[in-house]
Amino acid sequence: MACEIDKPSAVISSVRSTGVAIIELNRPSKRNALSRRMIADLTGTMRHLDLDTNVRCVVLTSSGQTPFSAGADLVELSQLTTAEAHRIGWLRDLEVAFTSFRKPIIAAVRTFAFGGGFEIALMCDMILASADAQFGFPEIKLGTIPGLGGTQRLARTIGKHKAMELILTGASISAEELLRLGLLNKVCSTEQDVLEESLKMSEKVAAFSAPAVGLAKQAVVAAEATTLDAGLQIERALYYSSFSLADCQEGVAAFLEKRVANFQHQ
Repeated sequence: MACEIDKPSAVISSVRSTGVAIIELNRPSKRNALSRRMIADLTGTMRHLDLDTNVRCVVLTSSGQTPFSAGADLVELSQLTTAEAHRIGWLRDLEVAFTSFRKPIIAAVRTFAFGGGFEIALMCDMILASADAQFGFPEIKLGTIPGLGGTQRLARTIGKHKAMELILTGASISAEELLRLGLLNKVCSTEQDVLEESLKMSEKVAAFSAPAVGLAKQAVVAAEATTLDAGLQIERALYYSSFSLADCQEGVAAFLEKRVANFQHQ
């Protein structure tokens, strides 16, 4: 059963007894466009959940049956100058919130994720989408480019040439095509199913040792940002550090004794 822990105007969050938190983007009249208020609410919620020891995995989605996100709020963007963007570090706090988040986060995408909405999904650790979902970077049509890591993460995920096509033409792409390209984890038949399947996935992750899951996420993330040799060294150090976990000792003992492990997240 879910209990509400926070209800800011643009973001709703709740925590389930299974250790899974749900974050819902909640600007339905603006198709969940990313305003400064929504960004502040989202980053604040993520900081809170990262510190909450009862939370072991997070699902990020949209409220009700609204689209995941249409991207940046263009009314606010139209008032942003180059000097002001540099002064406030526009979008930097949102990027930091995701890159510093220590727990797995799964994006459950309904209808569409465009621009900054697509970039948010790319910053998550897994992406599930409804069968009708569309993704894309329409920024080129506005005379600008993706600015929340979209050019870098998309190219690293699906390759330079396909990323160039999507970014330079502003064309949208279906969930099924992104699944084929290896960017999505699963395409679900309906918009309701995408949240249900994301919760099943997150509950499975949350059932394992929280510190071990955190180490595994840290190791995989390192593969994006380092060379193979450096990544192998990071992985080995994290692997060795897991030996001191009480959960590792319990997991090994449970396997040898042919019983289900009772992880205490320690």
